[in-house]
This record gives sequence, structure tokens and C-alpha cells, in this order.
Amino acid sequence: MPSLCLVPKNRNVESVIIITSSLLEKSFRTTKLGDREQNDSENIFSLEKFLLNRRNPFVKLHRYWGSLFGNIFQKHYEYVMNTSLKILFADDELSLQELMRLELPSMGHQVTVCPDGTTAMAALERNGYDCLLVDLDMPGADGLEVIEAARKFDPYVDAVILTGKGTMETAIAALRNGAIDYLTKPCRLADVEATLNRVARKRELNKKYLAVKSQLKRIEGGNRLIGSSLAMQRVHHLISKIAPTDSTVVILGETGTGKELAARAVHDKSLRVEQPFVAINCGALPENLIESELFGHRKGSFTGADEHRAGLIEVANKGTLFLDEIGELPKGVQAKLLRFLESGEVRRIGENQSVVCDVRVVCATLRNLEEMVRIGDFREDLWFRINTFEIHLPPLRERLEDLPELIQHLAKRYANSPAAKLRSGHDLFTKEAFAIMQRHPWPGNVRQLANVIEHAVILSDEIPIGHEALPQPFLRMQQSATANRSPNATTLSIADVAEMKSFDIKFDAKQESARSLRSKEMEAIYDALARHNGNKNKVAEELGISLKTLYNKLNQLDAKKIA
Repeated sequence: MPSLCLVPKNRNVESVIIITSSLLEKSFRTTKLGDREQNDSENIFSLEKFLLNRRNPFVKLHRYWGSLFGNIFQKHYEYVMNTSLKILFADDELSLQELMRLELPSMGHQVTVCPDGTTAMAALERNGYDCLLVDLDMPGADGLEVIEAARKFDPYVDAVILTGKGTMETAIAALRNGAIDYLTKPCRLADVEATLNRVARKRELNKKYLAVKSQLKRIEGGNRLIGSSLAMQRVHHLISKIAPTDSTVVILGETGTGKELAARAVHDKSLRVEQPFVAINCGALPENLIESELFGHRKGSFTGADEHRAGLIEVANKGTLFLDEIGELPKGVQAKLLRFLESGEVRRIGENQSVVCDVRVVCATLRNLEEMVRIGDFREDLWFRINTFEIHLPPLRERLEDLPELIQHLAKRYANSPAAKLRSGHDLFTKEAFAIMQRHPWPGNVRQLANVIEHAVILSDEIPIGHEALPQPFLRMQQSATANRSPNATTLSIADVAEMKSFDIKFDAKQESARSLRSKEMEAIYDALARHNGNKNKVAEELGISLKTLYNKLNQLDAKKIA
């Protein structure tokens, strides 16, 4: 123990602390703040306890440490204060009760001492605690029962078991019941202190993790689907109903509509929210590797398998596995995936033993899986197995009323730009630019909208942003869409279809006698165009006519307009 000498200096200064210790001198020579050696930190900690715990009139002199010894003591003092734990200690041995009542506060912790398990459980109902330090065998209720009761109030409370039966069976029982460590009696105070320091560090790291996670959510705006239109309200309602279950889900929608965000929304609102969310794009992996990625492999099972590797299904155990573009899976992998969905067992490539995994599967695709089943490219039994629930994500052109909300949300990505502070998406663009965006067909959906906003925000120096800051390919596509509002275009917008249908009704109202087979034929064409979003190839296929015949019939209507 280092020696302490108090030397009066003058009437203006009460006294000066002079510490003589070879260990402390070593700390000053070799230690820098931020990368202090562990043994030096322990030396300072023991010296600090010596100074604080001695009952003498000069304890208040610790306020001079900052000026006398730089920031070494001050930083460590702040560390001790930040890692203070609120501890519930329960043991039926009177000597241990008195020892912990004195020593745990000297380590910087708050402690409530209980003589038995019943008293401890009553204390849990009155107060919350960071850590439990409980005896395994106590009158009233044993340590495991106390831990179980504490977890009902706080699932994240840490527990340490004290036991006089230091056997493997007691250690396993303690760890299985949620204890993070166990100590055998008689135990040294140094062991108790080291264990509590680990608990404090663990809780501090968890707080930092939660803070970083919260900050990331604020920066990214959260993993959530944006939109309050009627179509998106139906999607949100369906997700809220499906999420709490373990049923498989298929998310359907065009590229860029937010299928992965919908899958994350299902995960975030489920009971598996604290477990892994693992996403894999089935179309981005070579056919010869996708089985290994999903199911794992044993070392040496094939050329290039240099080590054992767990598949992504095992990685997602207890959580959610998102299979994007499931329609791209090879037929052999489809069969293996079907077996996993039915049995819950995964067998790595090259192994004979199966591993049981509890995984919820969410799939997504932009392809027509029913058509793929019909032509034999997708297994019918797998389609029936994954298609418990379907979520259809509407394309952006069908929910343009969400455009201002989407613009405001996407603009928040640029924290250093004035765009991030806008209260409404209408304020980011001029009326002319916003009108252009409303007329755009958005074939790339929200992904394309995000690129347009990024381009405009970077190039523009002021708000609102004019149409000249919009990407040139975007403007050319807009001009092309406007110029092609004729039957010769490959695809007609919904507005075009509605306009053509309206004109045909007006024309036929003037010639009621001519309203016969031709008008019914045209009505069938309009309805098919509306169902297929103006795609003439699909309309011709559905009606059983050639594409040329469809063009001719639409050109007849165009001739009527000109006339």
C-alpha cells in the first residue's frame, strides 16, 4: 500500500497530497490517457479506494487531483461513477451480509442486502436493479427462483450466483437460468470486484450499442415503409396482422418498390425483432454457390471448401431469413429449401447430421411465380408452401399522392443540406419541377425517385430546386413519355387509357346505332389495358389477338380523334 503524507504549505492553501509509490510513478511514466495499461489502471483504482475510504478530514482533497496529477485520477473517478451498479445481494450467511454491506459501496456500487430469497423477491417488487448477487441455496426461495422473478420485471437484469457447491452441474444450472457467472464460496473480494466490473462494462457497452442504433435510425429515417395513401394503408394493415405470427410471407412488387423494407417491417413488428435479420439476393449468387451460402458446407466437401462454414439459414436462427428474388433459385435448391420449410432441419453440404433451426422465411420476387409454376420453372409444392400470405407493394405511379412524403423522407439523408430541414416535400422543388415529377411514369419506382432527389440536391445551391437540376435522362424520359402518348407506344399510362375510353364513350353517344360489337370489343381492350397498366403485349396475349391487330384497332380510335 502506498504511503500518504499530508504537508501544510501556507494559510492560503490547506494542504498538499504527496504520494510516494513506485507503482504510481510507473503509471505516470508509462501511461497515457486513452491507452492505459490494465495493471496501471488497477493500481490507480486501489490507490483511489485507499484515499477515499480512509476516515480522515482530508478526504475532500480529492478535488485537487485534477490540478496535481493531470487528468489521470479525474478520468478514472468519472469511470467509477459511470459504472456504478445498483445491486441486490441475497445470502443467508450473516457474515457475508455485513461484509457486502461494507465492501460493495466502497467499490462504488449501491447495494440492498437481503437475508433470504423471500425478502429478495419482495425487494424486486419495490425497486429495479442492475445486477443480482444471490446465493444458490437460501431459505424461502433459492437463487434461481429469485433470478426468474427478476427477469419478469427486467428481462435484461444481470445475475451472478454464489454457491458452496462448486460442481459442473451447478455451473450449468446457473448459466442455463440466465446467470452470466457464478462464484464458489468462500470467494475473494477481488473475484467479486472483477465480476462486477465485467457486468458494469457489459451494461455500458449495451448502452452505447443502443445509443448508436438509435442514432442510425434517426439518420436513416428508420427501416420503414413511407406512404399514407389508401394502397399503402392496406399494406401497413396487412403487415401488422401478419408480423406477430411465424407464417411465411411472399412480397410481390416491381423493382424499387421497397420489398426488402417491407420484409424488415415484418421482422421489426414480430416477436423476433431482437434476433438476426439476414437478407440474401438469390439472383446475385452463382448457381454453384447459392446452396453453400444457404445451407453451409463441411471442409473439403467440394473444391474451394477450405473450412467449415455455417449457412445463412443457421446464421438467421431464431430470427428472419429474407430470400429476395426467390424465383431465381435453381430447381435443386428449391427442393432442399422445401424440405427445410417442412422439417426445420438443415444439412450442410458434405455432412450426414442435420441441424434444427428456428427461422421465419420471408420471400420476395418481381416475377410471376404462378406463371413460372405453369411452365415448370418453379416447384408447385414450394409455391404452395411459401404462399401463406401475399403482400402486394403498389408501384409509385399508382400512389403519387405519397410523393411529397417520400421526397421529405428521402431528403433527410442529406444532413448538411437545407433539404433535410424541410417541413414538406412540396417545398423542395418548384411547382414546375414538381409537376414534371408527378407526370413521370417512374419505372424504377422509389429507388429511381431517391436517385433523382440525390442528383437535384447535390447540383442545386438553393431551395426550391428548379426543373433544370433534374437529371437529363429523367427529363428525356419525361419528354419521350409525353411525345409517345399515341397508340403506337408500347405501353400506355393509366391516364391515357382513361382518356381514350372517355373519348370512345362520347363518340359512341353521338352514334348510338353504331354501338354494337365494335364498342363492346373496344371496351374489352380498355379493360385489359387498365389491368396490365397499358402493356400492349400482355393485352394482346390475354385477348388472343396479334399485336398488329391491337395496334390497328387503337389506330382506328386515333383516327376518330383527329376527325
